[in-house]
Amino acid sequence: MAEILLFHHVQGLTPGVRAFADAIRAAGHIVHTPDLFDGRTFHSIEEGLAHIGEIGFDTIREHGVRLAAELPPELVYAGFSFGVLPAQKLAQTRPGARGALLFHSCLPISGEWAFGPWPDEVPVQIHGMDKDPIFVGEGDIDAAREIVAKVADAELFLYPGDQHYFADNSLPSYDAAATALLTARVLEFLGRV
Repeated sequence: MAEILLFHHVQGLTPGVRAFADAIRAAGHIVHTPDLFDGRTFHSIEEGLAHIGEIGFDTIREHGVRLAAELPPELVYAGFSFGVLPAQKLAQTRPGARGALLFHSCLPISGEWAFGPWPDEVPVQIHGMDKDPIFVGEGDIDAAREIVAKVADAELFLYPGDQHYFADNSLPSYDAAATALLTARVLEFLGRV
């Protein structure tokens, strides 16, 4: 059994993010799903980004990082898109991390946006669609490939399609087949960390 801290995307802690967490719980794992937006959800990525812009990207990311202090350090950190920011920071910088699951986004491990190198003892899976204009078009795929090239236990899974939030069943971008495969891969990962 693994214990996971799962951060939501910019549209908030949607029913689809909750459903994904419930599927992982049903397999016997503990999943924490903090609400970084205090109950607010948004109808579009643009609305969610506007909300984050009002509060500040760094402020929300650091709020997520602080929430981890209330939990044991032996966590798997997971995030959907924007939620990757606190998840990846914690996986790379908080001692005791058991793993990382990065959905729809990935930050580089070198350069201006990096939190530093990836710790060798922390396995990671990265999931995205091969034609997602955000994951592919904004360079996340390059960051993911850098991690896979430099980290012994790192995997990048690409799914056919152009949707960003394909694993959130409460949004029009949901892809049931891709999500089923992603979930199977996640459960295999959690079974070995």
